[in-house]
Amino acid sequence: MTAWRDEVAGALDDFRAVTELAGAPISKTDLAIEYLDAPHRPPSSLPGGRMAVYGFWHDGDWLKIGQAGPNSQARYTSQHYNPNSAPSTLAASLTKDPRMAATAGFELARPGDWIKARCCRVNVLLPARHGKAVLALLEAFLHVRFQPRYER
Repeated sequence: MTAWRDEVAGALDDFRAVTELAGAPISKTDLAIEYLDAPHRPPSSLPGGRMAVYGFWHDGDWLKIGQAGPNSQARYTSQHYNPNSAPSTLAASLTKDPRMAATAGFELARPGDWIKARCCRVNVLLPARHGKAVLALLEAFLHVRFQPRYER
């Protein structure tokens, strides 16, 4: 179960090198990483002064990687668990994926329950002072590195 954590740790080490090359260095202490093994509880809030990139992992696959700016509480805490809450959520992607009909424990009417029960989640928090360009760079870097199923 630690393979996904090792993937994240290695990617973040490489990302810090990218920020150096980009002229916007981030120190290791700037990154707060929360690993939520399945089953997990969604975070209750995005800490003040922080922004985040988060990802959902299941059974060897990255499913979704997204970002939340410092004023995006709902995006960070709840939207990905409800298919009708916003465009481009993990829950909506799952309900549109015909492969999910044959997936153990998945109920079309309750994709959020499956996400919480079966998916691991990582939250990478960084100070908002680094700006939205660095946040977007981190999200894009992780998309390229992990190739999440619902981001292609």
